[in-house]
Amino acid sequence: MSRAEVAGPDGRAGAETDGPDGRAAAGAGTGPGTRPGPGPGTGPGSGGRPVRLAWTFGLLRSELSLTFRRWRTLALLAVLAAVPVLVGVAVRIETSDGGSVGGGGPDGGGGPAFIAQVTNNGLFLVFTALAATLPFFLPMAIGVVSGDAIAGEASAGTLRYLLVAPAGRTRLLLAKYASTLAFCLVATLVVATSALAVGALLFPLGEVTTISGTRIGFTDGLLRALLIALVVAASLIGVAALGLFVSTLTSSGIAAMATTVGLLITVQIVDQIPQLHAVHPYLFSHYWLSFADLMREPVYWDDLVKNLGLQALYAGVFGSAAWARFGAKDIAS
Repeated sequence: MSRAEVAGPDGRAGAETDGPDGRAAAGAGTGPGTRPGPGPGTGPGSGGRPVRLAWTFGLLRSELSLTFRRWRTLALLAVLAAVPVLVGVAVRIETSDGGSVGGGGPDGGGGPAFIAQVTNNGLFLVFTALAATLPFFLPMAIGVVSGDAIAGEASAGTLRYLLVAPAGRTRLLLAKYASTLAFCLVATLVVATSALAVGALLFPLGEVTTISGTRIGFTDGLLRALLIALVVAASLIGVAALGLFVSTLTSSGIAAMATTVGLLITVQIVDQIPQLHAVHPYLFSHYWLSFADLMREPVYWDDLVKNLGLQALYAGVFGSAAWARFGAKDIAS
């Protein structure tokens, strides 16, 4: 486990005190129920701001390290990386006799978007893999990580050690959310990178034909693939905020993760019921596949902007709810 250094008033690293999970806890000698006073270097004119900044970055670094060193996180990333491999191998086998693969559009049969173009250009495997993982695999992984953010610490008995001064509840919550957003980006890039590698190995690469029928160079296509990956990662910030809020409602990490994933599945089901079309534009998953509009020439921005705006709205609403709940929560463990 990582260790967070306690910065002294002179800016140098001070003593480190381990909590039960191996992370440093400032003021760990403060007993339960004791209100810790301001530590050294926090008074006016005593350099308290640099110390608080050092603690903020130290806490964020600790959370990032914990998130990406857990076996559960590595297993989730491995599953996400395997999806493009399975899709690429399946398309390769199906087209090995010179046949074609269906899917990717209203007239293309079943299958993820862009799958019919994979055999002509391996770069399309990136778009296909993102379209295949975005409805379930990516949000499920985000739901597991965000749902465990606070509840997992509470169930492990380490939450109170993270809340002693000068960490604070708001700073801890922001660090948890930032580490979850980092996982959103890394998970999406893992899918895209795996798909690009598999596509380059199994299929030819070259000029890219857009949805509009125009052709762009491979470099431009690669840049659009990167932009699409960033948009997909941004499409998950609402899920991350929702999972963080659920995580503040319980002290059971498993319950928080299960609830978050259950809400994701429920929203997806509601989005597929035609009779509920009135609420569809307000569901965080409704515009997820709008990233395909980045493959138009010119780019069609309307649904993309709606998607990003909706994610920002969910992040604001559930982030505020998580802050309000966590700020008033009685921490017993």
